[in-house]
Amino acid sequence: MEQTYDVIVIGAGPVGENAADRAARGGLSVAVVEAELVGGECSYWACIPSKTLLHPGAARQVARDAAGVADPGPLDVSAVLARRDEMTGEGDDSGQEDWLASVGITLVRGHGRLVGERLVEVVPATGVDDDAEGETHRLAARCAVVVSTGSAPVVPDVPGLAAANPWTSREATAAEAVPESLVVLGGGVVGVEMATAYADLGARVTLLAREGLLEGAEPFAGEMVADALRAAGVDVRLGVEAQRVERPAPGGPVTVTVAGDDGPGTVTGAELLVATGRRPRTGDVGLDSVGLEPGTPLTIEDSTAVQGVAGDVVGHPWLFACGDVTGRVGTTHQGKYQARVAGDVIAALYGSGGDGEAAAASPGTGWSRYAARADHGARTHVVFAHPEVAWVGPTEAEATRAGLPVRTVSVDLGGVAGAAVTSPHYGGRVQVLVDSEREVIVGATVVGPDAAEMLHAATIAVVAEVPLGTLWHAVPAFPTVSEMWLRLLEAYGL
Repeated sequence: MEQTYDVIVIGAGPVGENAADRAARGGLSVAVVEAELVGGECSYWACIPSKTLLHPGAARQVARDAAGVADPGPLDVSAVLARRDEMTGEGDDSGQEDWLASVGITLVRGHGRLVGERLVEVVPATGVDDDAEGETHRLAARCAVVVSTGSAPVVPDVPGLAAANPWTSREATAAEAVPESLVVLGGGVVGVEMATAYADLGARVTLLAREGLLEGAEPFAGEMVADALRAAGVDVRLGVEAQRVERPAPGGPVTVTVAGDDGPGTVTGAELLVATGRRPRTGDVGLDSVGLEPGTPLTIEDSTAVQGVAGDVVGHPWLFACGDVTGRVGTTHQGKYQARVAGDVIAALYGSGGDGEAAAASPGTGWSRYAARADHGARTHVVFAHPEVAWVGPTEAEATRAGLPVRTVSVDLGGVAGAAVTSPHYGGRVQVLVDSEREVIVGATVVGPDAAEMLHAATIAVVAEVPLGTLWHAVPAFPTVSEMWLRLLEAYGL
């Protein structure tokens, strides 16, 4: 069977859903193809369950730090896991499917892959009820195809690792019980967050990292998180590398042989979580059928049009990509941002009443709804550890390498009146990077309780390029932690 739509989106995670929705708003007919659950990784195995698992521990820490509040004691593990299941719908995506139908988007179940220009073949996916009784679909796009198939965990080529049946982020966020002990391999976002969550839930956790924690953030952020994890009982070992993994009996304990500055050693746990990064899921999307290399990130312009497709007409592309497949920024929120750009560009180029000329001209002309410029200088990141880490823009090292004339200003959050009122144990730090020639903030990092919620003020300052002299007139309420902005400006000399 062959069906024709204006736009076909491969991947119905939050990124694909956003691209489809924005294109449909422009009057285009849209079909989305999904091999697993509508709502994707974030809804069922990443952002939503991970933050749900982490929040009770954070709330308990706030209570412990507050004067006059009795220690709430250990977490109710069953209640935490039940809340996680409630938030993920226990794998039921019918609500997401209903939403697609409500906005006029057609859902096609199965694995989608390109088989030519504007052509997508959909075959039944294992474990998914196909709506055409196992038949293969062929979909044709009149206007555009969007690839938003996300990313997959990387399992390093360590002897014995794959055979040990380790957890990835999916198993860690969907576990039905808390193991007595957990070994975490990797010091990035997933490793840090899951080490935090499982320590909160009562597991004995060992975290192994080749270098420091959160290498993409400012060094002080990783150091503060490492200190906090150790204070919470996590055995944090930095500068170590896994050499071999052994699990003699299925379901039995797993042993990791490591090497590091202190020589060789072993670590044993009931479960092993591999959190050593992710790769774009482009290996089986049919990229070779349009002259692209399978298994590699899809390089995009700021319009989200894929570069390197033979026959593309400048300003009128047909192949777009957004989210983790681009290799730009591996976060859900930044992927959704790219998806909004992709959908708006497609709607402008091909939809009813669209401003195609503006969409075609927008990349390179500054801030525009048709260009994902924030991917470069205003990317946002959040790590829901204890303390939370949030940052926007480049780190100091990245800014220096880019030749920016930055001056670093930092403030201890514990000295801010609003923080001291909140808790006598309030700890944290905020740092901003100021372009000393233009006197605008180009980057900021916040470490402390609720850092994620405090980040957006900095993001607005970076995106809007607010001069410090103007920012000085944004008066923070007293007594709040937002007074950190006043302290930062004072430290700068204003």
